[in-house]
Amino acid sequence: METKTKNNYWIKSGFINILQNFSGVFFGFAGFYILVRVLSKQDFGVWTLFMSATTILEAIRSGLIQNALVKYLSAADKSEHSVIISASTAISAVITLACIGIIVAFAPYLSTIWESPQLINLLYLYVLVFTCSGILTQFNAVEQANLKFNGIFINNLIRQSSFFGFVLVCYLVDFQVKLVYLVWVQLVSVVLSTVVAYGFVKHNFKLTFSVSRPWLTKLFGYGKYSFGTSVSSLLSGTVDQMMLGALLSPAASGAFNIAVRITNLIDIPGNAIAVVVFPQSSRRMEEEGKSAVKYLYEKSVGTTLALVLPGVLFLYAFSEYVIHFIAGEKYADSIPLLHVTLLYCLLIPYGRQFGTILDSIGKTRVTFLVVVGTTVVNLGLNYLLIVQYGVMGAAYATLISNVLGFIVAQIILKKEVDVSLWNTIIYMFRFYPEFLEKYILPVWNRKMGRGDHSKI
Repeated sequence: METKTKNNYWIKSGFINILQNFSGVFFGFAGFYILVRVLSKQDFGVWTLFMSATTILEAIRSGLIQNALVKYLSAADKSEHSVIISASTAISAVITLACIGIIVAFAPYLSTIWESPQLINLLYLYVLVFTCSGILTQFNAVEQANLKFNGIFINNLIRQSSFFGFVLVCYLVDFQVKLVYLVWVQLVSVVLSTVVAYGFVKHNFKLTFSVSRPWLTKLFGYGKYSFGTSVSSLLSGTVDQMMLGALLSPAASGAFNIAVRITNLIDIPGNAIAVVVFPQSSRRMEEEGKSAVKYLYEKSVGTTLALVLPGVLFLYAFSEYVIHFIAGEKYADSIPLLHVTLLYCLLIPYGRQFGTILDSIGKTRVTFLVVVGTTVVNLGLNYLLIVQYGVMGAAYATLISNVLGFIVAQIILKKEVDVSLWNTIIYMFRFYPEFLEKYILPVWNRKMGRGDHSKI
C-alpha cells in the first residue's frame, strides 16, 4: 500500500508539473507569436525591456523566499508551520517593499537610457502586479511544501491563459493594443490567480501574531544563497544571447534564440521533476538520511533522461523540418546551433537535480558557488569563442561550460551523498519497461478484459 501511494504521488505530481511547464511554454510562445503581430516594432521592443526588468525583480524575491520556505516547511512538524510561514511572509513583505522602492527610483532612469518614455507608467503600474504576485508566491510555496500541486497548476493556468486570451482576442478583432492594457491584464490575472490559490491553501496557510527571530535568520540565511543561484542561473541562460547582440548583431542573437526556444521544450520534464523532488528530498533527508537523497537523485535524473532522450533524438533527426516549421527558411542558420544545444540538453537534468539535492540538504552555498563559477566561465568563453567563431561560438561556449559544470557537480555529489553516475543510466533504461509494466499494460489488460466480457 505504501509503495502504491508513493508511485501515485510521483506519477500524479510529475504529470501535473509537466502539464504546468508545458502550458507555460505553450502560452509564452503563443503569446510571443501574437504580440509581434499586434504591436509595432517600437512597442514590442519596450515590452521586451519591461518584461526583462520585471522578470529580474520576480527572480530576486522568489530566490530569497520560495526555496527556503519549501525546504523548512516540508521537513518541519505541523506545530511549527504557522511560525515558519509568518517569518517567511515577513521577509517577503520587506523584499517586496524594497523592490517597489527600486522600481520607483529607477523607472525614470531606465526610460531615459532605453529611450522609452511610456516605460515609467508601465513600471509604476506593475507595482500593483508585483505586490499581488508576492502573495501568490507564498501560497504556491506552502502548497508545494505540503506535496500538493493541483492549486499551483490551476492558478498558473488562469494567469497564463487570461493574458493569452486577451492578446488573441485583440488579434482576431484587430483591436489596437496599448502596452498599459497588457499590464492591466497582468494585474487582473494575478488577482484571480491569488484568489484561486487561497482556496487551495487556506487550510495550511496559518499566520501567528508574532514573528520568530530565529526563523527569520534561518530562512534568510538559506535564501540568500538560493537568491544568488537563481539570479546567476537567469544570467547564465541569457548571457550568450546578450553577448551575441552586442558583439555581432541582433539577428545573430535571434537565430540563437530560436534554437534555445526549441531546447526549452525538451527541458519541460526536468523542470517538473525538480519541483516534485525538492520537498521530497528535504523530507527524506530529515527522516532517512543521505542514502534516501542519493536514491532520489539517481532515480530522478534517470527518469528525466528517459523522458528527454526521445525528444533529443527526434529533433536531431528532423531538425531541418522543425526549424523551418517554427521559424521559416530564413532561420536555416539555426539548424547547426540546434545540434549543439541539443547535446547539453542531456546534461541539464544532472545540473538541475544537483541544485535541487544540494539545496535540500542545506548546501545552498555550494550550489551558489558552482552556479556563479559556471556563469563566469560561460561569460569568458562566450567572449572568446564568439569573436573567434561567430554565432556558433556561443553554442560551443555554453556546451563547454555545461560540461565543466557537470564534472564539478558530480565530484561534489560523490563526496556529499555518494551518487553513482552509472546508476542514473541504469534507471534511465529501466524506466521504459517499468512504465510499460506498471501503467500501460494494466490499462490495456483492463480494456481487453472488458472487451472479452462484453462478447460473452
